[in-house]
Amino acid sequence: MSRRFVNELNNGDNVDDVFLVVQKQTRANRQGNHYLFLELRDRTGSIDARLWNVPENTPFGFAEGDYVRARGKVQLFQGALQMIMTHVEHHTGQGVDAADFIPQSLVNPVLLLKQLREQIFRIENVHLKALCDTLLMDDALVTKLMAAPAGIKNHHAYHGGLLEHIVTLMQVSQAIIPFYPILDHDLVMVGILLHDLGKVDELAYDRAYSYTDEGQLIGHLVMGVELLSAKIGEAEKLTDEPFPRELALRLKHMIVSHHGSLEFGSPKLPMTPEALFLHHIDNLDAKIHAITKELEDHPHRDSTWTPYQNSLNRRLFKGAGAKALGYPDQDSDA
Repeated sequence: MSRRFVNELNNGDNVDDVFLVVQKQTRANRQGNHYLFLELRDRTGSIDARLWNVPENTPFGFAEGDYVRARGKVQLFQGALQMIMTHVEHHTGQGVDAADFIPQSLVNPVLLLKQLREQIFRIENVHLKALCDTLLMDDALVTKLMAAPAGIKNHHAYHGGLLEHIVTLMQVSQAIIPFYPILDHDLVMVGILLHDLGKVDELAYDRAYSYTDEGQLIGHLVMGVELLSAKIGEAEKLTDEPFPRELALRLKHMIVSHHGSLEFGSPKLPMTPEALFLHHIDNLDAKIHAITKELEDHPHRDSTWTPYQNSLNRRLFKGAGAKALGYPDQDSDA
């Protein structure tokens, strides 16, 4: 019997299936009674699951990143589906298709890489072109780029998500840059390529998404600048010329300022036209992607509103409902 995926679950469904553990915590309710909280995932999405009345130090024999078999019932709580488990146990993964648990971009990463190369081909600045060549000739880096998500939860949180995000920003920029002649096209394009590239090593994405030790301690902004510095040395060997100092500074500034404000992790505010442009299109793509996912994935189709979204600090209005707005019908094969 084939598995039912998370996006196929409905209120009242009984569940007995294998999932990947993304998050595992022992929590206490208002009465002080402990329960097990799990975030369970497959390739279509995730669902929160709870096992009530669990002693605080109960050894369950599994950890985040492991497979488990969970039995329970799906219920609607505050506008979102959750699973109330009656039993959960470690699963060895034998007989499990790993692809069923890895979220994937809807766009083939091979096609995305081809589109990326087409955008890079338009770059005219010899130093920036050489820099991109050193990046795209790095087979290990390209392999990680084709697999890496852009985030753990908030946006493009699936294999190939980072590459999809980068290509989307490049395509959006091609359409917008002609309206802003102050912008340096080549600098914008290379800044887009570099801005999140540190995430290929900041994040761990073999199975459950998490941060690497380097990612936790340093972060992708610093890691991106370090990668850029190393590749500038390689680019100088290709051109047999020094890489312009100001050009390097502008690229590094785009990386460290692209979060846009100090409270969101940027050590510097955007202080060049290209850096400001990058911040806004990056934020736009991330927010629109997050909103789209919430509207498409929201299970309660009778409601005109989604539950409160912590990542967006708001509820989202669906209006006449998912079907009337043309969002995918989760009961269909489409």
